[in-house]
Amino acid sequence: MELPTDQLKALTAVVDGGSFEAASRSLSITASAVSQRIKALESEVGRVLVVRSKPVRLTHSGSIVMRMARQVELLGLETAAALQPGSQVVTTIPIVVNADSLATWFLDAVASVDGVTFDITREDQAHSTALLREGTVMAAVTSVSEPVQGCISTRVGGMTYRATASADFVRAWDCDGPARTSLAVAPMIVFDRKDTLQEQYLHSRGVDPRSPPRHYVPGSADFLRAVVLGFGWGMLPDEQAAGLVSSGDLVVLGGSPIEVPLYWQQWSFDSRALADVAVAVASGAPGRAEGSTL
Repeated sequence: MELPTDQLKALTAVVDGGSFEAASRSLSITASAVSQRIKALESEVGRVLVVRSKPVRLTHSGSIVMRMARQVELLGLETAAALQPGSQVVTTIPIVVNADSLATWFLDAVASVDGVTFDITREDQAHSTALLREGTVMAAVTSVSEPVQGCISTRVGGMTYRATASADFVRAWDCDGPARTSLAVAPMIVFDRKDTLQEQYLHSRGVDPRSPPRHYVPGSADFLRAVVLGFGWGMLPDEQAAGLVSSGDLVVLGGSPIEVPLYWQQWSFDSRALADVAVAVASGAPGRAEGSTL
């Protein structure tokens, strides 16, 4: 199927901007012209591609075409760079990364990749593959091992989470006492409604996770600060908490840690830029899995 690149660019701009008006500003054309290009593209493929909502949403067919649009854009940029050695052509790679990876190791891992800019979306590691399916991103750091259709999945490492609290909080709530009497009433900190780590820990300690009061703190650095300040206990990755535990500012509670595997999923697509990013991620991920190089 041969689809006009200006129509594919319009689809990408609408999805990235969230509206036809934002796409018109990005493409320096009118919103009406954007709408005409999308309608022409839908007519060409014989499918509705976007739901005209705020923000716009891709249909299933739209997700399929969106992947093609991303690939055409990336190929165009890489071809331009190959034809103009030493030029300033920069490739943009849209990636979804979980908050804790973003706050600890991910940026350090990819900092050395040249000629690439990153369009990073933050999403829970267990839910990031939905963005791959939609075609919104080309790659993901995720805890899901099963590859999304059209993608490859490689184990790159893992993060260890431990139930942690401030020393004052532990004393105040007797968190070193019997789990059923302390953890059932002690406040806990949860990242957002998708975060189940605290509930998994409580299950492992024989505590009903519906019992304790909870704070929602949707930011990795803010989550850590809330634990340090004694708002509640929370599951923190070793990459964040190890230094504070060593200094005595934080205390690790009893029970087993939770191991969260990390996988790199990317489109099965021949791209030098995407391959360079994949190698950097595999080299920089914590708890690197044996044979994780790509």
